[in-house]
Amino acid sequence: MDAMPINDGLPSNVTAQLHNVTRPKASSTVVCYSPMMITTNGIWQGLNPLEFSLPLFILQTAIIVVTTRFLVLVLRPFRQPRVIAEILAGVLLGPSVMGQIETWAIMVFPQRSLLTLETVAHLGLLYFLFLVGLEMDVDVIRRSGKKALFVAIAGMALPFCMGIATSFIFRHQVSRNVHQTSFLLFLGVALSVTAFPVLARILAEIKLLSTELGRIAMSAAIVNDMCAWILLALAIAISEVDSAAISSLWVLLSGVLFVLFCFYAVRPAMWWVIRRTPEGEGVSDVEVTLILTGVMLAGVCTDAIGIHSVFGAFVYGLVIPTGTLGVALIDKIEDFVTGLLLPLFFAISGLRTNIRRVSDPVTVGLLVLVFVMASFAKIMGTIIIAALYTMPFREGIALGFLMNTRGLVEMIVLNIGRDKEVLDDESFAVMVLVSVAMTTLVTPVVTGVYRPSRRLVGYKRRNLQRIRHDSELRMLACVHITRNVPSVLSLLELSNPSKRSPIFIYALHLVELTGRASNMLAAAAASSASKQSRSGTGSSLPPVTEHIFNAFENYERHTGGVSIQTLAAVSPYQTMHEDVSVLAEDKHVSLIVVPFHKHQTVDGGMEPINPHVRGFNESLLSASPCSVAILVDRGLSAAAARMATEHHVALFFFGGPDDREALAYAWRMVETPGVTLAIVRFLPPDYRARSVSASAYRPSSVGSDARAITISTEGKSELEMDEDYLNDFRSRNHGNGAISYSTRTVANGEETVAAIRGMDTSLHELYIVGRRPGEAGSPMTAALEDWMENPELGPIGDMLVSSDFSAAVSVLVVQQYVVAEAPAPVPAPAATSDPVRQYVSNANQRPASGAYRPTATAANSRWSGSGGGAVGY
Repeated sequence: MDAMPINDGLPSNVTAQLHNVTRPKASSTVVCYSPMMITTNGIWQGLNPLEFSLPLFILQTAIIVVTTRFLVLVLRPFRQPRVIAEILAGVLLGPSVMGQIETWAIMVFPQRSLLTLETVAHLGLLYFLFLVGLEMDVDVIRRSGKKALFVAIAGMALPFCMGIATSFIFRHQVSRNVHQTSFLLFLGVALSVTAFPVLARILAEIKLLSTELGRIAMSAAIVNDMCAWILLALAIAISEVDSAAISSLWVLLSGVLFVLFCFYAVRPAMWWVIRRTPEGEGVSDVEVTLILTGVMLAGVCTDAIGIHSVFGAFVYGLVIPTGTLGVALIDKIEDFVTGLLLPLFFAISGLRTNIRRVSDPVTVGLLVLVFVMASFAKIMGTIIIAALYTMPFREGIALGFLMNTRGLVEMIVLNIGRDKEVLDDESFAVMVLVSVAMTTLVTPVVTGVYRPSRRLVGYKRRNLQRIRHDSELRMLACVHITRNVPSVLSLLELSNPSKRSPIFIYALHLVELTGRASNMLAAAAASSASKQSRSGTGSSLPPVTEHIFNAFENYERHTGGVSIQTLAAVSPYQTMHEDVSVLAEDKHVSLIVVPFHKHQTVDGGMEPINPHVRGFNESLLSASPCSVAILVDRGLSAAAARMATEHHVALFFFGGPDDREALAYAWRMVETPGVTLAIVRFLPPDYRARSVSASAYRPSSVGSDARAITISTEGKSELEMDEDYLNDFRSRNHGNGAISYSTRTVANGEETVAAIRGMDTSLHELYIVGRRPGEAGSPMTAALEDWMENPELGPIGDMLVSSDFSAAVSVLVVQQYVVAEAPAPVPAPAATSDPVRQYVSNANQRPASGAYRPTATAANSRWSGSGGGAVGY
C-alpha cells in the first residue's frame, strides 16, 4: 500500500499529533490498516477469512473465551480466583508461549488485528469498571469504622513508600530510558493497590465474606481502591513529560470538577429516576439505555481531560445509588461484560507480556525485590494495626495477605504505564508475573494461617426430645426465595411462641454463589447491616433479601415471645450445608427447618423450584449438628389457613428416634391455643405393650441445664424408649381435650397406605412424620422404601406428598439428632448407598469425653456410630 502524505487537507495541530503518534518508537512498530477489509465474500472465491478484520476478531474472541474458561476449570480445585486464569490465558496466547509458533502469530494474532481487539477490550474494561463502581457503596467508608480505615491507610502508605524508596535506590538499574519520577509514581500505585473485585471473590470462595475478618478486608479494600484511583489520576497527569507543568495542573483541576459534577449533578438525577419508579416495578428500558450510554460519555470526558477513560466510568458507577437501579443495571450487562468482553483485556495484557524480553537478571531480581519489599511492608503495616486493635496475630497475617490481592486495577495501572512509555517491556512482564504469583499465594496462605476460633464446648440441646416442651426453643429457619417465607411463618405461629416458652429464630436467606458480583456481597451486607441501619434509606441489601428480612421482622414486631435475627449466607449449593451446620452449632440451635425442593402448583401438583435445593437438603441431613425438619408447603402458607382460629395437626407414629422427635415438636404445638393434635400410632399385629417400671424422662440434676431433660437409654431398645416417651406424653397431657390418640394395626406397607388413605384428610392442615419410621426393615414401611421418589422425606413423607395421594395437606418431616450421655464403642455400620441414612455416623463426632455421638441399639442397627476415629467438627 502506497504511503500517503499525512498533512493533506488536515489542520497543522492534527498533523503534528498524527506525526507524533505514527513516528517509530523503541517499543512499537508501524502498522498500516486497510479501511475496506471488514468482511469476506467467502472461502469459495479463494479468499482467506482471516485476512479480514471481522472474521478474525470473532475467531480471536472465541479462542480467548474458551481458553479462559478452560483455565478456570483447571484452577478451580486449587481455589484460585478467576482473574488468575484470565491473566494466564493472555500470557499463554501471547508471544511468550503460542506466539512462538510463527503460523499462530501471523494468522491468528497478527499485529494488524490488535487495534480492533484492543478497542473492544477497552470498551469491555470501561463497562466492567462501571460495574465495580456500582458494587461499591460510598457509605461503607463512613460505616467501616476506624479499624478498616487504618488498615486501608497502612496497606497503602507503607508499600507505596517502601516501593518508591527501594526503586529510587536502584533507579539506575530498574528505570533505565524512562522518566524516573513517573516510573516511581506508577510503580508505587501498582504496588500499593488492592483488587476489590478479586478480594470479594476470594473471601466468598473460602467462606470468610460474612466474618469479621472478611468485613474488615472488604471495607479496607474499598477505601484502598478509591485512593488508588486518585493516585492513578495524579500519576497520569504527572506522567505527561512532554507537556508543561501548567497542563498537568489543568488535568488535575478538570478531574476534580468532573468528580464534583458526578456527585452533585448525576447522583441527584439518579435518585430522581429511582423515586419516580413505582414500587415493585423495574426501571424502564429507556432509562437503562440512557444510563448505559452515560458510561461512554463519562469515559469520553475523562479521556478528553487527559485521564484514562476508565476513571470516568468508575466514578460514574460510584455515584449511582445501590438498590433496585444498581441491581437492574448489573443484571442487564454483567454476564456479557465479565464473560465475553473482560477476557479480551487480559488477553491484550498477555499479548503485551513477552517473557523472552526478560533478559537482564539484575533488573528482574531488583524488580522482584521491590515487589517483595512492598508486599512485606503491606503485611507488616496490617499486622501492626491488627495488634493495636488486639486482633490475634494469625488474623493480622491473614488480613495482610488478603490486602495483597492483585488483579484488574493493577493490570490497568501497568498497561497505562506501558502505553505512556513509563514502563518498558521488561518491567511490564516482570510486574505482571509477580502479581499473578502474589495473588496465587493469597488463598492457600489465608486458609492455612487463619483458623476461626470455634467453640468446641458441646451443647446438650441438639434435639427437641432433650428439652422441655415449654422451655425456650432455638430454631434456624432457612429460606431460598420469598415464597418460602409464609409457610415458615405459619409453622412458627403453630409452635407456641409465648413469653413462657420463647422461640429464638435465626432466619437465614440462602443465596447461591454464582460468581456474579450482584450476589457476591449479599452476605457481607446482610451480616453487617443492623435493623437500625436498614431502616433508613439506601439499603445495600439485594431486594429479595430485603423483602425476606422485612417479612420476618414484621412478624417479630406483631408477635409476642419471638425473637428473630436475620442473616444471609452466600455459598455454592455444593458446600452450602457446611455454612448452615456451622451457624447452627455456633448458635446452639435445636432444630433446623428447611423448605422442600418442590412447591405446589395451581392444579395441586408439585414442581421443582431449584434442582440444587434437593442436594442441599440431603447434605444437610447428613451433616447437621442438630435435628432437621423439611417443610412441604401444600396450603399451610395460604391466607385462609393463617387466619383460621383453629388448626388441626395429625402425627403418624411408627416408632424410632425420628418419630419421637416428631412427637416432641407436636407436644410443643399442642400448647398453642386453637391447635388440636391427633396422634395415630401404627402397630404390627404381634405387638404387645411392655410395662415400664419408671419413666425414662426426669428433671435434670442440680447444676445442669434446668431446661434440658436427662435421657436414660442404657439397656433399652427402641420399642421400650417409644413406650417410655408415649407414656410420659399421655400422663402429662391427661384430660387435654385438644389431643386425641388412636391406634391402627397394620401388617405390611399396603395396609399402612390403606389406613392412611382411609382417614378423613379434610380435617387436617399439617401432617408431622418422622423421616425413618419404626425399626429398620419393619414390614409396616419396608415396601414403601422401595418406591420412594424423595428419599430425604422417608417412606411416609414421600407417600404423603406424592401425586397418588389425593389430599393436599402440608407435611413436616422430622429427623432427630441422636445423642448419648457417654460414647461407647459400637460396630461399624453396613455399607449403604444412601449417605443420608448414616448422618449420625458421620456428623459432628468429637474425640473428647462426654462428646455427643449417635447411639447404637440392638433393635435398630442403622443408627450405629462409626467404630473408627472421630472427626472434629
